[in-house]
Amino acid sequence: MANKIAVVTKDAPAAIGPYTQAVRANGVLYTSGQIALNPETAMMVPGGIEEQTERVLENLRAVLGEAGLGFEHVVKTTVFLKSMGDFAAMNAIYAKYFAPKGVVAPARSTVQAAALPKDALVEIDLIAVG
Repeated sequence: MANKIAVVTKDAPAAIGPYTQAVRANGVLYTSGQIALNPETAMMVPGGIEEQTERVLENLRAVLGEAGLGFEHVVKTTVFLKSMGDFAAMNAIYAKYFAPKGVVAPARSTVQAAALPKDALVEIDLIAVG
């Protein structure tokens, strides 16, 4: 059986259901999907896809940091978009976090979702090793 440890930080939005921000099992970190909630207010950040993508990735940075990891430890991401029309704008922000020069970018799946929680434009989850 996997040694399952909850990873929780106040620097990312609290879980609003029966799930954990992230779970570490056997050296692998699995995060729940993050949307653009401000962790201090639990409200969606104002703005469009760029602002929402930035907030999502900052939320994920906080969860990774709580586990002692960074974006360089991420091996797989899944991106859920409300509209594939937002792909290029999301991808530009995403690249700054996951693909700076000299860093191997993680594997990724990107899908359009019919609806996301709180009418979010983007949700991202990830798997990290370290």
